[in-house]
Amino acid sequence: MRRILVLTVAAAVLLGAGLARAEQVQRGDVRLDFDGRFTPKVLPRDRDAPVSVLIGGSVSSVHGGRPPGLRQISIAVNRYSTLYTRGLPRCAPGILQSTSTNEALERCRPALVGTGKFGAIVDFSNDQFPVSGRILAFNSGNPRHPRLLLHIYNANPAKTTIVLKFAITHPKRGDFGTVFTARIPEIASDLGYVTDLSLHFDRQYRFHGKPRSFLSARCAAPAGFGGGPFAFARGRFEFANGQRLSTTLTRVCQVR
Repeated sequence: MRRILVLTVAAAVLLGAGLARAEQVQRGDVRLDFDGRFTPKVLPRDRDAPVSVLIGGSVSSVHGGRPPGLRQISIAVNRYSTLYTRGLPRCAPGILQSTSTNEALERCRPALVGTGKFGAIVDFSNDQFPVSGRILAFNSGNPRHPRLLLHIYNANPAKTTIVLKFAITHPKRGDFGTVFTARIPEIASDLGYVTDLSLHFDRQYRFHGKPRSFLSARCAAPAGFGGGPFAFARGRFEFANGQRLSTTLTRVCQVR
């Protein structure tokens, strides 16, 4: 069961259910639906404002079989989106080990930046049954080397906790200014596969008496334009069979 949840949490940052306007990409027998949205859609042109971001999708086999396990995930968000963690409490991965959702919140609630859900199918003794669980996202690392921790907890059929570490980098060039990346260790015998997952970032807090947001953004439309389309997020996925899938979400913002 632990192997199942390692596979599941690997997908958690990227994948989610129930989102509209998904981008679908397929290679071989693997199909990926990648989606996301942000609110509010009306933003300042020349300064950042707090935003709430939901990102996710689903993985499936084109012919109805079992899709391969994920081995690496990379999510990039637009350069005009800002990740801010100064003054935000941090959580160490060690204190989250072997904790339930409630226990993790008791230990690290001040560092919470997002929540989510996952679903998977477990193959066990020639039978298949669904499992689901809750995801907690915590701020971690330090100002020079920030990280995102995902705490995954599943209570049925066995209580299992997985903590996955995502590195955060800031490329100096290109459309995307913040990248979340996690490498998933190879597992000799995965017993299940991901069906759908989601993650929602919406943390706001105060630092030095001023309101802050874990994620902020602006609508950087050219002068004279009231808005327009932009590259919102890019997802890159590497699977156990060597396949790599990549897709970019284009969304529209308006200037207020």
